[in-house]
Amino acid sequence: MAQQEYNEDSIRSLDWKEHIRLRPGMYIGKMGNGSSPDDGVYILLKEVIDNSIDEFVMGNGKTIEVSVKNNRVSVRDYGRGIPLGKVIDCVSKINTGAKYDSKVFKKSVGLNGVGTKAANALSSYFCIRSIRDGKSKYVEFEKGNVVNDEDIQENSSRKGTKVSFIPDEELFGKYRFLNEYVEKMMWNYCYLNPGLTIIYNGEKFYSEKGLFDLLDQNTEAEMLYPIIHLKGEDIEVAITHCKNQYSEQYYSFVNGQHTVQGGTHQLSFREGLVKTIREYFGKNYDASDIRQAINAAISIKIIEPVFESQTKTKLGSTEMEPGGVTVRSYVNDFLKKDLDNYLHRNTDVAEIIEKKIKQAEHERKAMAGVKKLAKERAKKANLHNKKLRDCRIHYNDLKNEERYETTIFITEGDSASGSITKTRDIKTQAVFSLRGKPLNSFGLSKKVVYENEEFNLLQAALNIEQGIDELRYNKIVIATDADVDGMHIRLLLITFFLQFFPELVKEGHVYVLETPLFRVRNRKETFYCYSDEEKQEAMDKIGKNPEITRFKGLGEISPNEFKHFIGKDMRLEPVILGKESKIQQILGFFMGKNTLDRQKFIIENLRVEEDIEI
Repeated sequence: MAQQEYNEDSIRSLDWKEHIRLRPGMYIGKMGNGSSPDDGVYILLKEVIDNSIDEFVMGNGKTIEVSVKNNRVSVRDYGRGIPLGKVIDCVSKINTGAKYDSKVFKKSVGLNGVGTKAANALSSYFCIRSIRDGKSKYVEFEKGNVVNDEDIQENSSRKGTKVSFIPDEELFGKYRFLNEYVEKMMWNYCYLNPGLTIIYNGEKFYSEKGLFDLLDQNTEAEMLYPIIHLKGEDIEVAITHCKNQYSEQYYSFVNGQHTVQGGTHQLSFREGLVKTIREYFGKNYDASDIRQAINAAISIKIIEPVFESQTKTKLGSTEMEPGGVTVRSYVNDFLKKDLDNYLHRNTDVAEIIEKKIKQAEHERKAMAGVKKLAKERAKKANLHNKKLRDCRIHYNDLKNEERYETTIFITEGDSASGSITKTRDIKTQAVFSLRGKPLNSFGLSKKVVYENEEFNLLQAALNIEQGIDELRYNKIVIATDADVDGMHIRLLLITFFLQFFPELVKEGHVYVLETPLFRVRNRKETFYCYSDEEKQEAMDKIGKNPEITRFKGLGEISPNEFKHFIGKDMRLEPVILGKESKIQQILGFFMGKNTLDRQKFIIENLRVEEDIEI
């Protein structure tokens, strides 16, 4: 093998935009096509809005207007506006911005000031207009290069800043913005900034009670007691427990950033809650019993936060400010004082909490034998050799940039799992093979997860017995045939996740793999088509006498062909709960015993395909 020469000519210096476009993962975590809530297009949107939020926090502008249409994003605030002579620098020069002045932006998320630069460099089109002091400055960019730099002009419009951009398809591929993900982002901004109004695509988003509203609007299970809402100078928490819920559900934030993977503040909250409850009742209750079925939100503000990745999904800071009190002691002391005071003033709530703890303790002890047998059974089943074809990198490996690409395919049958296994990326893609149809778990207790071998092994493979903090894969992809049996298995798996691990769906980890229905080809070209419309387009392109194959199942697709469907062009459909969707109502209708109602619905909504290929 020829040795590559290493000399002065090997050394390159990239300008700011070249480096961002060459190494986007360093700035936005990952690219993606918009099917996942942590995909790069949403990070770009968030980074631009964050600047407007900072203005609101400092008392400048109470309304932000956001528009996302045809992949063009626009964000207009009514803050102070960027100083006109620094507009270009602020969106195109690394290490330039006001966020380096900690007195001005004391508790901002984007302390490095890179956000708008990344949005600029990674967009095919980017423009910015700043209005202040009766004048305005307008600049347009393409892929980070200035293409139109207008002189400062008189402008009588309200002061503020407007940014518009179109993420570059050369980098992101054929992406899309999912409205549900953007709406969730808008609501979180409002929950964390009571009094802020966001107008998103004409719809108004507003919260008056902050985290109280977040829990009130996102907790669908019946609450055992009214939400406990506590606020301090740099901390806000909301707490309740729910009926018929098995997991813990947390919403955690730092300086307005949704830390979906928690961090030191969330760990401190969980610890402080247990300590406070134990001390109040004077009993050493098990931590898991105290936290079972809890729904809680915590938001803290700290100076110069340190996160474990550029996308800021997990807080790594141990101190509230450099050299100051620790996050752990700050959160613990707050709960010890304020939560303890609340319980002493509301003894009826305290009695409900203790009753719930004792019920959880009883259930845990009754389950101990079942869990032990389940673990022994999983060990005998030799999970990692027979059911699971694992990958080398995992989602809980926080040091690895490729963790966001980690995927587990849940397949049916040996042929389908075999094809995926042979063609997958062994670094980031794992395969779990189902045996037969899963059990309909609707209405069943958590005990069934351990008694049912398939569910027990799947839970072990995902590493979610104690919650999703140590989830091993970012994407859980249901890969079943596009026939009646495949749809049924898909529904049974979604039922399992919603019944026992709803946070997997709520946090955007569950997907359905789309595989082609048709292959259209001739000797020179091959097209894989996912609909009748795509099939017709392919036939028109090929012209005379195309060979058309209708795939009846995943097992019919060879490993060589499968590599096209689970690679960089993989089509995933996220499982999303609409804001008005109630899990128990959905599961009750589709998986319950309301046979007549469901039968009527099917008949009224039946679509008959006139041209079925045999």
